[in-house]
Amino acid sequence: MTTGTPRRTLLRAALAGSAATAGVTLAAPSAGAAVTRPSSARPTTPDQALQELSEGNKRWRTFRQQHPHETAALRQTLATGQHPFAVVLGCIDSRVPPELAFDQGLGDLMTVRSAGEVLDEAVLGSIAYGVLELAIPLVLVLGHQSCGAVAAAVEAEETGERLPNHIQYLADQIKPAIDHSQHGDARVDATVSANVKMVRARLAAEPDLAAKVAEGKLAIVGARYELTNQLVHRID
Repeated sequence: MTTGTPRRTLLRAALAGSAATAGVTLAAPSAGAAVTRPSSARPTTPDQALQELSEGNKRWRTFRQQHPHETAALRQTLATGQHPFAVVLGCIDSRVPPELAFDQGLGDLMTVRSAGEVLDEAVLGSIAYGVLELAIPLVLVLGHQSCGAVAAAVEAEETGERLPNHIQYLADQIKPAIDHSQHGDARVDATVSANVKMVRARLAAEPDLAAKVAEGKLAIVGARYELTNQLVHRID
């Protein structure tokens, strides 16, 4: 009598797919044509993933977007599995969609979004899934200029007024990052960066993720997006 396939193995196969189905055809860019890349060109290391995001952001902010990985053939390929190369933890702000800011397409990024990049168990579990089950080599914590969640947290602390239910939870999570060395708009701006650093540090302290970092298989990086010029830059 043979034993059945373990449920965990089936889950990985269903959601991650096999390497044999990952290949897509690289087409030369042309007006109105979506670009695809072969699986061999897909980032597999933290440095390669960071470089791909950097190049994509440059295309975005210089209005040279390729809108990659949208073809009918690729959509069919992705029906059998996914191989994203980065997890982006970003804010829910409608002005900062990661796939656009990094000029990426279907199957490229696993995006997790919460106001102010606030972590909770669902967010942590989603990031861990991407790293541990799909072997994604990069987690990018992406804050942004003029973050409303950060501004609300700063204002709530300064005034002592309690925010509506659930929104107060966000403010409480952001509060430890508030930069009291600054004032006014400068305090909000400084807290945006400080919050990214705080969230990144929390992720780096997670044992499962820390083990991957120690093995050189994962990088956890902080960055912020500037609304005024669409530049993404690292925060170390």
